[in-house]
Amino acid sequence: MDKKWYVVHTYSGYENKVKTNLEKRVQSMEMEDKIFRVLVPMEDEVETARDGKKKMVKKKIFPGYVLVEMIVTDDSWYVVRNTPGVTGFVGSGTKPIPLEDHEIRRILRQLGGDEVKIRIHFDLGQSVRIISGPFENFAGTIEEINHEKQKVRVRVSLFGRETPVELDYTQVDAI
Repeated sequence: MDKKWYVVHTYSGYENKVKTNLEKRVQSMEMEDKIFRVLVPMEDEVETARDGKKKMVKKKIFPGYVLVEMIVTDDSWYVVRNTPGVTGFVGSGTKPIPLEDHEIRRILRQLGGDEVKIRIHFDLGQSVRIISGPFENFAGTIEEINHEKQKVRVRVSLFGRETPVELDYTQVDAI
């Protein structure tokens, strides 16, 4: 039997508790040869509060889910399924379905990456000041927020004309 990665559904907010409980159960029930790793995928994110202060926070990539590397047998399935906080395996019916190799590789690569996501608390139409780059000290209005690219489009007044400027999240601050 091959060890594979499975997705376990948990009560939201209990992911770390489920991880701890499951790791303890694996030891106490001597299942180390069937259940290998338990992950709560998280990434670092810079969060900017409305007052402009930035802080580093850990954010769960898949809230309500835990990844478990295991060999599925009746015993290992029972141990995971009956861990407090676990609501079940992700999959159809009674048999858990493992993640595809390319899916887990992508997730593990994402976890190992150095890229830090930045979370902003700006709204469309909000006035901001540009704090770096060629438009430093200009004020403008947010007209578009692109969370994927971590960019905002700000409309600034240049030579009496309204001009859209695309900027990184880190280049703007609330007024």
